[in-house]
Amino acid sequence: MVIQDSAPSAVPAGVGAATAEIEVYDFGRSATLSREHARALELAFETFSRQWAAELSAKIRVRATVAVENVTMQTYGEYAQSLPTTTTLVVCAFPDSAERMIVQFPSSAATSWIVQMVGGRPTGSTEERTFTPIEQALIGSLMTDAIALLTAAMDGLLPHGIVTAGIQYSSQFAQVAAASEPVIIAQFSMRLGGRTVPTSIMLPASVLVGFADRTSEVDRSATPGLVRRQLELSPVELSLRLASRSVMPREVLGLSVGDVLPLPHAADRPLLLAVGDQQVATAAVGSAGARLACVVTTTVPDPISEESA
Repeated sequence: MVIQDSAPSAVPAGVGAATAEIEVYDFGRSATLSREHARALELAFETFSRQWAAELSAKIRVRATVAVENVTMQTYGEYAQSLPTTTTLVVCAFPDSAERMIVQFPSSAATSWIVQMVGGRPTGSTEERTFTPIEQALIGSLMTDAIALLTAAMDGLLPHGIVTAGIQYSSQFAQVAAASEPVIIAQFSMRLGGRTVPTSIMLPASVLVGFADRTSEVDRSATPGLVRRQLELSPVELSLRLASRSVMPREVLGLSVGDVLPLPHAADRPLLLAVGDQQVATAAVGSAGARLACVVTTTVPDPISEESA
């Protein structure tokens, strides 16, 4: 419930009032992609789109470009409703699993691919129709190559051995998953021969389990030795200090030019070499060419090394 103040707010003349945008939370679809997962999937699909465009250009002898529009998590019912009533849905089966993947594109675009593959010239028709057995075989060959590229781009998130299980033409009757099941949708824009067509890929949400497996592998490999070596390679700031002295605020506020502030540091005592607030050595003032330098006189033992010994 949103409560709005009925009293009008004073807005200066010529200045537009900022409208607050309220994002509606859907309790029926609480699953969503985290920022880390979304970015990793976007990078994988961008790699796939470049490779798929090069593969199509070589097969159909026409320059093709494929760009990623967005990657989201939806329910399968929402995805099916967003598609045209008649389109091409290449259903792909996962090995040893009932889960399915979909590669979707307009039938008219696929028809032009087939015409150009056999050396013809496309007519520019936008008619959506079913494929003949020969056309299905040619499209299946293109999809086999595309699936191999997608599997490689996903870098282990998809299993090897995914095969095409059939072609559907009705987005409303292709019951690949339950309507409420969450799925990952990648939408692309494909430009080919002066025509831009929307395409999409649907993956089951179970591919996100691969991210958890990667995280657990990284956690197991993060041994104390690796962490220590990483810390040893991190840059730190060294400081050369005199012994500190505690003073009252009134002494600091009362300082003026020419005042002498004695410090509890003997003239023959080495200075303190510190990293942050941790003393690591003592040093004497020296020089290195035209630069001021310090000469380390003693080092402070590493408490971790002493405990290990």
